[in-house]
Amino acid sequence: MPPAQVEGITLASPMLYYEQNSQPLDVFATEDDLYAFCSTLKEETRGLAIRNRLYQALLRGDDPLGEAFTSIRDAKVRRSDGAVYTPAKIVREMIGWARCATNPNRVVDAGCGSGRFLVAAATAFPNAKLIGFDTDPLACELASANLLSAGHALRAEIRCEDFLRAEIEPIEGQTLWIGNPPYVRHHEITQSNKDWLRLNAQRLGHPSSGLAGLHVYFLLAIALKAKAGDFGAQITSAEWLDVNYGKLVRTLFTAQLGGRSIVTLDATAQPFPGTATTGAITTFEIGSEVAAPTFGRVSTIDQLGDLEIGKPVSRERLMGEARWSHFTRARKDVPSGYVELGELCRVHRGQVTGANAVWIEGEHTKGLPEQVFFPTVTKAKDLFAAGERLIDERLLRRVVDLPQDLSVLSDEEQSAVKRFLRRRNVRAAKDGYVAQNRKAWWSVDLRAPAPILATYMARRPPSFVLNDVGARHINVAHGLYPREPLGTELIEVLATHLRLTASLDGGRVYAGGLTKFEPREMERLPIPSPSLLKEMVCALP
Repeated sequence: MPPAQVEGITLASPMLYYEQNSQPLDVFATEDDLYAFCSTLKEETRGLAIRNRLYQALLRGDDPLGEAFTSIRDAKVRRSDGAVYTPAKIVREMIGWARCATNPNRVVDAGCGSGRFLVAAATAFPNAKLIGFDTDPLACELASANLLSAGHALRAEIRCEDFLRAEIEPIEGQTLWIGNPPYVRHHEITQSNKDWLRLNAQRLGHPSSGLAGLHVYFLLAIALKAKAGDFGAQITSAEWLDVNYGKLVRTLFTAQLGGRSIVTLDATAQPFPGTATTGAITTFEIGSEVAAPTFGRVSTIDQLGDLEIGKPVSRERLMGEARWSHFTRARKDVPSGYVELGELCRVHRGQVTGANAVWIEGEHTKGLPEQVFFPTVTKAKDLFAAGERLIDERLLRRVVDLPQDLSVLSDEEQSAVKRFLRRRNVRAAKDGYVAQNRKAWWSVDLRAPAPILATYMARRPPSFVLNDVGARHINVAHGLYPREPLGTELIEVLATHLRLTASLDGGRVYAGGLTKFEPREMERLPIPSPSLLKEMVCALP
């Protein structure tokens, strides 16, 4: 083993150096040095002075041993193991939330690392038992050394084992589940663990995906091990808010976990130092059904404060939404009596055909049965030209949308469809990405007609057009679908309001002044509340 180095001087003993100097970060040449240092701390005589020094650092919120670890172990190795330690400010705010929410009898950190959360929790909850899990022996040694130096060794237990399969004895009081579970991508997760996820998600009746990162496994494990009345705060990657594999976490949040709040931290805030990843702090109360959990967002760690100050979103709406990150984005002040469009309508982009030249009516579609043709908005200019209302379907092109089950057609109609599907250009479309990911490659599966259609990309504000002819739309337009029936008059007043008030604000601007509204951005447009819309209808001549 090479000797430790500091400022060009070879050191026979890092311990001796640290006894005489304040910062250990440059002292340790290897992980073995750091491990030996932690072991020396346990000595009654020599280790006492060093423990006192560490204690003072820990009181300031510093973590010299953890910092030494992250400086020694290669960042790529740490990331592959999910060993990315949490900044002190985030630890303080999460513990601060917990102090306001609960007074636990026990604190559990499922991936404790150097014990940052446990050390902070020990001060906040002087009577709580402390349990930390980690599969890295060096991390366990760091956590033990920090808890010993902070004076909490007698009520702390560091277990060097896999939290997923660990047995945790039940207790009478509350448990606080807090920490930063490891983030490991799915391709580095063993098949054994993937089987564990699938089987245990099934136990709760929830969906799961083999593409899930390891942090999803840990949240599921907490849901399985915790009991009603327990509290929790976990910081993870924010991916689960939107991606398909995150459906398990979103379901747990509204079910077993009893989610209370979510705060996202932009990648610019570096919630996970050394990574360009957006973080999400999730708080929960096991078994509760919070009517409207709160959603917030910060761009710097300094902006982080009360974790439950944010935009309330009804639990029912969360259960009906496939993506959640848009709830965390700041919104402009909404006038009194107004709500966001998303409160009344879902906004959906039109279907992607995968090959417009094949599925839009033309010479090559002659002979197909009439019932497979649907008048469709296929260009944004269809809506610009329509003005306020789409009233003549003859001005639209038609899209071929074959049924998934071709047996519903007559024998003659099936023969015509099969001739169409044998055409060279149609066969080529079969091999495209979109067609390969359909239930039936030949079925475009157009969305149902939306009562209001909208453009979403232009150098002018979106056009909102009443769909009087029941036209379908492909991915050149958005459709506005009421969450609850609104009636014709309210729909007309809503479309008029959007047409008169919509601006380019709120969209994302591209080179040349082109502005695009994603569905969730359009859902944030301010509109009159249903009661105000009704008043506007009554005021009509």
